[in-house]
Amino acid sequence: MSPVHKSVTGNSAVLVTGEKGGNVTLPCKFEARQISVIVLSSGSKNILVCGSEGCDGENSRVFKEGACDIVIKDLRLSDAGKYILNVYHNNDQLEPQTKYLHIQDEISVKTGDQLKLPVLLASTDKVETNSSGKWKEVWRRDHGVQSDRMNDRDGNLTINEFMDSDAGTYRVLDSEGEVLITVTVTGNFI
Repeated sequence: MSPVHKSVTGNSAVLVTGEKGGNVTLPCKFEARQISVIVLSSGSKNILVCGSEGCDGENSRVFKEGACDIVIKDLRLSDAGKYILNVYHNNDQLEPQTKYLHIQDEISVKTGDQLKLPVLLASTDKVETNSSGKWKEVWRRDHGVQSDRMNDRDGNLTINEFMDSDAGTYRVLDSEGEVLITVTVTGNFI
């Protein structure tokens, strides 16, 4: 699946969707001109952006392409969330751009096994599933898990003894209602 880009309704933010393990481009809407500095941030953390693909170092997964597009390689679920792209031209800051990165994943699990979903990010507000055909909340930041067969620990939402009724789509939302992660879980029923 190739990444999807769309504007978020009522906002100048752009939603970008990519698959876990794939690459995605956070588009920059400024035309090619002399860009002096690019600052990408998520939450209160600034992310080092390499000048081009192939640079060395810890953050070599994130690099500039073209005038100011940002590419993130080898997507992880933890990459999901809201990003602010600040671009400086001749030491003047251009209007910041907001990007929402949505990550999709697919997992297959055997009946009776434990399923760990690493989806409880700092920005996660709630997790819902449609395994019953309707969206149902299974975890909320201020209430925890909604089932005695689940627990939350170390950033994971864990389903103990996976059952066929647990199969379906799980979506992770932030406090603004933006979907951060979508995981489709299929069962290997033996």
